[in-house]
Amino acid sequence: MNLREQQENFEEQYLSEYAVLSKNSAGRESEESPCDIRTDFQRDRDRIIHSKAFRRLKHKTQVFISPEGDHYRTRLTHTLEVAQIGRTIARALRLNEDLTEAIALGHDLGHTPFGHAGERALDNICEVGFKHYEQSIRVVEMLENKGKGLNLTWEVRDGILNHPTKGEPSTLEGKIIRLSDKIAYINHDIDDAIRAKILMADDIPKTYLDILGQTARQRINNMIHDIVGNSMNKNDVIMSPTMMDAMQELRVFMFENVYIGSKAKEHENKAINMLTQLFLYFKEREHLLPYEYLERIDNKEDTLDRVVCDYIAGMTDRYAINTFTEIFIPSSWKD
Repeated sequence: MNLREQQENFEEQYLSEYAVLSKNSAGRESEESPCDIRTDFQRDRDRIIHSKAFRRLKHKTQVFISPEGDHYRTRLTHTLEVAQIGRTIARALRLNEDLTEAIALGHDLGHTPFGHAGERALDNICEVGFKHYEQSIRVVEMLENKGKGLNLTWEVRDGILNHPTKGEPSTLEGKIIRLSDKIAYINHDIDDAIRAKILMADDIPKTYLDILGQTARQRINNMIHDIVGNSMNKNDVIMSPTMMDAMQELRVFMFENVYIGSKAKEHENKAINMLTQLFLYFKEREHLLPYEYLERIDNKEDTLDRVVCDYIAGMTDRYAINTFTEIFIPSSWKD
């Protein structure tokens, strides 16, 4: 019996009856020989971590566009915080921690530069629209690994696609990440907003804090405990109505005071204009796209709009700025 089989046997003996066992995965689109050390979900986690799209997350906006401070969250640090929260919940509920972690690490791979501002820009200009969670699936299925994709298991792809609020994950592990994503971004965005002096701690309505907790640490801890307490030995992952309502109201507060119209968003229109101009530029000059993108157009795998959208979405904040500067901003003339 090899190490993978030992781990699969451990899962069968220890995990909850509601957990997804690695050996029962619905599998990959292209069949592969199993690893003798790692389970399928562990392999998925590792493939995501070693992907180029994952590395680029460190230079993509979470809320604050190109912040000068070293302590503001990026899309990568957000992803790691989601993974930590998700793993804690999965372990407590005896669900599959490896599957939970893989979904968390891959859930935002399709995010654009400049966060949701970039997402809105591409959604407005691309003929087929743009949603970051759908783009995350395109990344792992066809854009990574020189167009071959990562060939992830069905359960991981399902969790990535369905992590937004309106999503319906097919696994409890996916449901964990749908909640963990909100727990992470609401609390770390409050922290960053206070650091940026956009919010004062006293600005947050006391009604929500009395239920959720006074500090980020307390809130995260309380929300995790609430999920575990209300989901133990159930075929669901849920919060209590009181805690869920308070979290949703706090989310609304953040939209009204931070995510829309605040100082943190004062450069959003510039970012939207930048990505719009880049999209139009490369659409009119498709020959300037990298070879792997041109190949998909030549093979009629995707429309020109879709391929240009893929190219722009994959850029980091600084790469988009540098590309825009090189194309549209005149430089000093030299003889």
